[in-house]
Amino acid sequence: MARLRNLTPAEIAEAETLGSSADDWTQVMVSEDFRPGQLRASRLEGRVEIASGARIVSSRVRNYRIGEDSLVEQVTALECRHESAFGNGTPVAAMNECGGRTVRICDLMSAQAAYATAVYRHRPQTVAALERMTESVVRARRSAMGSVGRGCRIVGARFVREMRIGDGATIDGASRLEEGTLAEGAAVGADVKASHFIAAEGARLDNGAIVERCFVGENCILSNGFTAVDSLFFANSHCENGEAASVFAGPFTVSHHKSSLLIAGMFSFFNAGSGANQSNHLFKSGAVHQSVHLRGCKFGSGAYIMSPAIEGPFTIVLGHHSSHHDTSEFPYSYLVEKEERSMLMPGANLTSCGAVRDIEKWVQRDRRRVRRDVVDFAEYNPYVCSGFVAAVNTLHALAEADPDAGSYNHRKVVIKANMLRRGIGLYNKAVVASMGAMLARGASAPDADGSAPRSLQLLSPAAAGRILEVHRRLLSLRRRERWLTTASVAVDEATLNNTWAQIVLTPAADDGAAAVDGERPAPLVLVLNLGDEARPAPGEVLEAVSGADMLDAVGPAADGTVPAHGIAVVR
Repeated sequence: MARLRNLTPAEIAEAETLGSSADDWTQVMVSEDFRPGQLRASRLEGRVEIASGARIVSSRVRNYRIGEDSLVEQVTALECRHESAFGNGTPVAAMNECGGRTVRICDLMSAQAAYATAVYRHRPQTVAALERMTESVVRARRSAMGSVGRGCRIVGARFVREMRIGDGATIDGASRLEEGTLAEGAAVGADVKASHFIAAEGARLDNGAIVERCFVGENCILSNGFTAVDSLFFANSHCENGEAASVFAGPFTVSHHKSSLLIAGMFSFFNAGSGANQSNHLFKSGAVHQSVHLRGCKFGSGAYIMSPAIEGPFTIVLGHHSSHHDTSEFPYSYLVEKEERSMLMPGANLTSCGAVRDIEKWVQRDRRRVRRDVVDFAEYNPYVCSGFVAAVNTLHALAEADPDAGSYNHRKVVIKANMLRRGIGLYNKAVVASMGAMLARGASAPDADGSAPRSLQLLSPAAAGRILEVHRRLLSLRRRERWLTTASVAVDEATLNNTWAQIVLTPAADDGAAAVDGERPAPLVLVLNLGDEARPAPGEVLEAVSGADMLDAVGPAADGTVPAHGIAVVR
């Protein structure tokens, strides 16, 4: 704020003529270009600082700084009654109502920092370091004066107490705001009640929302009577009508229906159907339980889950589930209720156009400017791809344990045999698709200086034929070894180092088509050599690919070896 001064006797007299008063005019500081008309029918108490162009009309203001060109009008009380950190440092009992994963919020908090604080309780030094970072923000924000930034508009509000209001923020008709921060561009609308909270850049609380001990992240919306307590909302989450209690709502958490409840859980890229509900209270033990609904889950209308439970990424949940399931190994699945049991359809959501539509719309709806939360919109990434591989291995293990079973019980869900076989096929296709997508994305990413990627600069027109020839050889191998489409995949941990890995591909137990003369084929080993020298292969080499030969025609590696910067398929 620019240099301030006291009012002159003439300015005081004119301000009083316009209906304003102060308990001590010497505590009122104004800008050099102050005009008495900036104060009308208002009461000033304690220390009040008024910047250039700021106006106070028909309001009571106590211990506040009013920024340039801001308007305070028809406000019952804009006051700072005591020293405050304005919501910073507020403990929020996210995920668990009993407070076992409490996060102290601050206005610089990201989703990643909050996640580490809540989830990494097994890393006490990490949590302590994050707590110290939060405490440093709390100390910096603590003041006995509230503040209103530049270009703010506060009109028609009742009680605004111990608030730190950023540039361009608006408050229009709020009922009660206490002990909080509105970051730049945040907005609060009619009948909102909020206390001990932080609303990040561009966040909006509107139309009767009730918020207590919450962090509302960048461009999040809580509206239409939504009630939230002890919850964290991040990046573009949008909740209306329902309620949330002890929720960790990661980016793009959405709930729009009056009868929906989010409680004691972690969500992200999530959508709750009408009447969706969870229970974290088993009565005898109290509200000590929690659930994790991994990235991209959706609850159908009336869906119910009894905690503790966990679903894999992009799982569709339909019906009631009270057996405390764990489907984290099976991304893109359907979890449905049938005959009062939880039935899993592994990989079924991979065929849904709805999943594709959701993934595309998240990018389009990202309205953030600060982008403090790091959000990866990629449909395929190493995390999801590794989930596909793990799912294939688990399904193969179930089938091999009992090849003739009609259904399988696994972690409190039932998987029918036909759904298991279908899941293996879907996940294998998904592994291929995700690997291709990630490789293509890596090849097209610009270098740090914005230039074209070096990986593409290495390619020459002459390399195209060699790349096609490698593709044909590997496709031919797959046709000869048809069992590869349903093979189980496992990394040989004993061989793993920074430049070498052996991945074992084993025929499925129920794959009768793989047998030759009544005998099952021996497993194959995919060997990756990232080193600068060729190395002896651990068996008979069926196919080998040298990266240098494929790109620059330097010649193939010696027989019986795995090429440098290459692969080999070995039996």
